[in-house]
This record gives sequence, structure tokens and C-alpha cells, in this order.
Amino acid sequence: MSSSTTRHTLKLVSDPKQIKEFLAFPYRHYKEDKYWVAPLRIEQKKLIDKRKNAFFQQAEMEMFLIWKDDQIAGRIAAVIDHRYNEHHGTKTGFFGFFESDNHPETARLLFKMAEDHLRRQGMTNIIGPANPGIMDTLGFLVDGFDKYPSILMPYTKPYYPELAEACGYKKEMDLITFEVNQDNVDRDRVNRAMNIVQQRLPGIKIRKIRKKKLAEELVIVREIFNKAWSKNWGFVPLTEAEFEQLGKDLKPVINENFAHIAEIDGQPVGFSVGIPDYNQILRDMDGRLLPFGIFHLLFKRNRINQIRTALMGVIPEYQGKGIDALLHRETIEYGKENGYYASEVGWILESNVQMLRVAERLGGVKDKVYRVYGKSLD
Repeated sequence: MSSSTTRHTLKLVSDPKQIKEFLAFPYRHYKEDKYWVAPLRIEQKKLIDKRKNAFFQQAEMEMFLIWKDDQIAGRIAAVIDHRYNEHHGTKTGFFGFFESDNHPETARLLFKMAEDHLRRQGMTNIIGPANPGIMDTLGFLVDGFDKYPSILMPYTKPYYPELAEACGYKKEMDLITFEVNQDNVDRDRVNRAMNIVQQRLPGIKIRKIRKKKLAEELVIVREIFNKAWSKNWGFVPLTEAEFEQLGKDLKPVINENFAHIAEIDGQPVGFSVGIPDYNQILRDMDGRLLPFGIFHLLFKRNRINQIRTALMGVIPEYQGKGIDALLHRETIEYGKENGYYASEVGWILESNVQMLRVAERLGGVKDKVYRVYGKSLD
């Protein structure tokens, strides 16, 4: 499958050489961008591998490259998450892994290729970028270009929103992150809230997630997560296979002191998982573990001074009772005692007013905004 204009050629990625080119493009594309952090190449390869990524047990994806004057100028993927459509009763397709030069025609052709493919598969609208799914990196950066992204968060070109909007895309949802640091955290307010919660819920206990029994703990976390997020925009219940994969991915980097389960009278009702911000090390590695990257990870990890609270959830019947603030407090206090200056909280949906208020009451300052776009295919 290919199409061309005077200067552009589009192709379906269909062989190992093109897969390699698809994966390699961002490392050239962002070479001069100070704040882009190269993700580990081995992890990016696994992300699009339909045999290794559990997401593809219920999803399908096609990838496309565009050339201009014999040089690769961009890429895009068209994704169908069948479980998303079953859960929401929709015919939604996704675009992902979008990268483009700052040329409207390049972007138009890329979007058109993804849209046409999804339309042929019976999809009636498109959302993105999702790389490749809702629970992976999501959105174009629209605010925060002068800051490094935290671990497992994207950094995208400032002109991408304009390119998307010129092709008819409109805002679907904003995702917001907050920075809570040792200077802006409102400890008095947090401690008052903690005392109130403990008075209202005398049976509450916050315990660490046991890394040695991570598989068992993730069964609990998955159950809480699927209940806690069930009413959120874009939610798709995560499968056992996806959580098993998540456990394997997190085990090398998870720190028990930043991962907690909240229990009331011994029954799990909430959780939070924070990850040391390994992007502070990855900045200098160009996405490579070998030959020297592994030594950067081993010998510089003690220099990390930021955490990212990547996952959090409280079951619906206990939402709005301050349990999320207690979970954040555990992370903040351990961080203070062990040389961590800041925590990034999020992303948080702009529609999740309750969690936005929690972040603000902690003393958090809005740090970055990511935008998800949508468009009708009818």
C-alpha cells in the first residue's frame, strides 16, 4: 500500500527494515530538542511487538511512514482497541506514535492515511495520540515545553497541536500533571486532613506494597484500579495479562516506599504507585543500555531526586473521603526523609475535579498539560 504526491511517499510498514526505521525516526527528529528524553530503544521495540505487548491480545495496529525527498519526514499508527469499543459501545479508532516535520502537507497525509485505514475497518471516529493505548503515553504536550518529561510521559513538538487542528481535530480531553515539592507542599493542611480522615475512618491503615509478593499485590491493585477508574473518560478495564506485564516492567524500578495500599479493617480500598524518575538518568543515554547505559542506571540512580506518582485509585464508595491525600502523604514524607525533592502527580483528567482539588490542596503547582484530540470519520 503506498500513495504519493509531488514530494511525499507514504508506505505501510511491512518488513523488519521499515520497523527499524519507524522506531529510529524520533531519535533523529528530536536530536536538537533539549528537553526530549530518549526512551529506551529496547522498550520501544517491545511496545510495538504484537507478540510481547499484552495490549495486542485485544487490539490491532498498522504503522505508516512518510518520505519527503528520499528522507523520512514522519510516522503514524492506526490502532483499533476492540475492548475499548466493546466497553464503550463505540466504533472508535486511535492514532498513535505521530511524528512529523513542521509541514502541513506531511501531517495531512499522515492523518489521512490513518483515518482512511480506520474508516475501512468500520470506525466512525478517531482519538489520539495513544501510543498505542489509552494506558500508555497519551496526548500532545501543549504546556510545559521548557521542562523535562517525567518517566513514562511524552514530550512532543510544540507545533503538533496546530498541525492536528489544521486537519480538523478538536480537543477531546486535557491531561494535567502537578508538581508537589518540599518547598510548596502544605504540610499543615496535609496533616490536618490526615487527622480528620483517621477520625472518620478509624480502621484505616496504609501499608507498603510487598515487592517480594508483587504478583499477589498486583491482583489487589488491578481490582481496585478497575473499580476506581470505571467512570473515568477513556477507561478500559485492564486484563490479567496486562497487569502481569505491568508487574514485570515495574519490578526492576519499583520502590516499596513509594507504593502503597490503603486498607479499612483489613479490606483494600485504595492504592498508589510512585516510581523514581529515571528520566533524570535516561537524559544522557540516547535510549541505549549498551555499552555504557547500564552503568549510568546502576551508578547514578541514587542521584534521582524526583518521583512520579504514576497510578492511583480509590474504590467509588470511599472516594472523596481523603484516602488519596493519605496515600500522597506517605510518598511525600518518605521522599523528604530520603533526599527526594519533588513528586509529579498525574496525569489527572481535566474532568476529574476531585483529584485536581486534591493535588492543589497538597500545594501542587500545575506543571504540564497534554491534550488528546478527536475527530469524526463520518
